[in-house]
Amino acid sequence: MRVLVGGLLVASAPVLAREPGSNEVTDEARRAEIDALRARLEALEKRQARDHEELEEVRAVMAPIAPQLVPPGPATAPVDTARAVAVPVPGAKATDVQVEWGAGAPIFRSGDGVFSFKPRGRILLDVSSSGGSAYQARNLTTTGSRALRLGIEGGVGPHLFYQFESDFAENGVDVVTAFLGWRHKVLGLDYDIRIGNLFNDRGLEGSTGSDSTPFAERTVVGTAIIPQRGFYGIGAQGRLFGPNWHASLTLSGDDVDSAYAVNDSRTVLARAHWNPVKTDATVVHVGAWGFDEKLSSAAGTVTRNTVIGGRFNGGLRVSTGALTGATGDTGYGAELGGYWRALWAMAELGRREVRLAGQRDFLSDAWSVSAGGFVTGETPPYNPRFGNFTQPRVSRSILDGGMGAVELTARYERLAFTQESRLGEGWAATVGVNWYLNSFTRLMLNGIHWHTDNRGGDFTGGDDGETVTLRAQVSY
Repeated sequence: MRVLVGGLLVASAPVLAREPGSNEVTDEARRAEIDALRARLEALEKRQARDHEELEEVRAVMAPIAPQLVPPGPATAPVDTARAVAVPVPGAKATDVQVEWGAGAPIFRSGDGVFSFKPRGRILLDVSSSGGSAYQARNLTTTGSRALRLGIEGGVGPHLFYQFESDFAENGVDVVTAFLGWRHKVLGLDYDIRIGNLFNDRGLEGSTGSDSTPFAERTVVGTAIIPQRGFYGIGAQGRLFGPNWHASLTLSGDDVDSAYAVNDSRTVLARAHWNPVKTDATVVHVGAWGFDEKLSSAAGTVTRNTVIGGRFNGGLRVSTGALTGATGDTGYGAELGGYWRALWAMAELGRREVRLAGQRDFLSDAWSVSAGGFVTGETPPYNPRFGNFTQPRVSRSILDGGMGAVELTARYERLAFTQESRLGEGWAATVGVNWYLNSFTRLMLNGIHWHTDNRGGDFTGGDDGETVTLRAQVSY
């Protein structure tokens, strides 16, 4: 600042006041000019001090609300721009744009740090081949897109955030995530509130995105113990976060549709998870969840055909046969697991009870045990903030000349549908390998041995076979 003033004095010297007709500067004029420069210097110093204080206040407010661009912890998801807040650059204008590269996509921010914006995308392409079934119609080789998503996310200031995504899989257009949110602190704890079309917070894999599950398909707990409306519903959700736990409560209707002639179903869903042990090398996960759904008159049919050996074989399902007259349902489940260094293990179980007018309740029971480990030494991709799986932090990306990350997985799962008697049941044993080329690109190979025993439909009685699924994915 003093150097600046010196420069001002030198620059001002030629224009100091002079006596008319004289080339000499009077002492009085010189003193007046110096006094004016000193006044300007004091004003500049006061402004600099005030700007510094305001910047420190902004930093103090933002720091506890929004974490760094890469949240701390052994495993992290791709950058969440709605949660990441840039510290304003002194002198930057609101119209200036800062650009940085996140996990597979650019992140744009206004120069003053108020606005952020990031494109989102998800491409999951599968090849599936089944054989060994006693029914030739089940021995199929097919291709499909598990997800073809495009969307945006962003934030306005430290509190307001939003997200929107559409899915184009199977040549259709579906609105999936679409919400407006607000985050802050209460009693020293982080919280957020979201309003819109919301993804379920339900179970470990039931609350994990399709691009982050360790297997090509979620467990039967995640696919069968579910509200009739599915994975999404329009409503409101509140979440509260502690240092090693979180809890959520959701009230929603149906997902995005055009059925406006009847009432929506109403679903209340709650979940909580806790990490009683949480270190850099070890995490223990405990969770519980439940929902209650009052069904719309338009949703009285609750027939289930649940995936057991792969999504892209339409005949390979555990089926109930026709079930009508449903008025509501209740579901609940529990989770237990964790990781140690590069190894992880998780177990889930759940039950769904559907109330049928004039009939016994229809019951769905499911459980699964799964495990895995990174032969390349990465920490398992578990997110302790939300209690779900995410994408791993790859130590040696192929983009940097490394081999990426290699994970071996195994799972056993079982599902049974019951009313007055057993309607259908099945189980599957899966082994797999995941090769993460970098933090947002993955190749998957799953080998599944499955068994079904359906009492109705086209494929009745006991049947066994094998399915091999190969997936290529990019997610950002």
